[in-house]
Amino acid sequence: MNSLRDLFGAKKTPSIPAKDLKDRSTKFILDVREPDEIATGKIPGAYTIPLGDLSAREGELPKDETIYVVCRSGNRSQKACEYLESKGYDCVNVAGGMLAYKGPVE
Repeated sequence: MNSLRDLFGAKKTPSIPAKDLKDRSTKFILDVREPDEIATGKIPGAYTIPLGDLSAREGELPKDETIYVVCRSGNRSQKACEYLESKGYDCVNVAGGMLAYKGPVE
């Protein structure tokens, strides 16, 4: 069955499984979790903006590179990608989020 997005031709946000998030040092990673969640550990070098603050702080993000967006499980990051794409950003959702991420944290 086709989704409404497919039927109406809206762009589907690309995603990668968290386990495939390699070469972190060459990617712009945006963590949209809340501060108390980030305190438990984040991907080294990830930029942090809670999802609720994203519209007010989107100007802090680069428009000239792909943004890999992560949250706890992949739901908020999907919403963040949809919002950012509507504003002209290039995003990739990190599916599974930090629950699926097995790399180093800081």
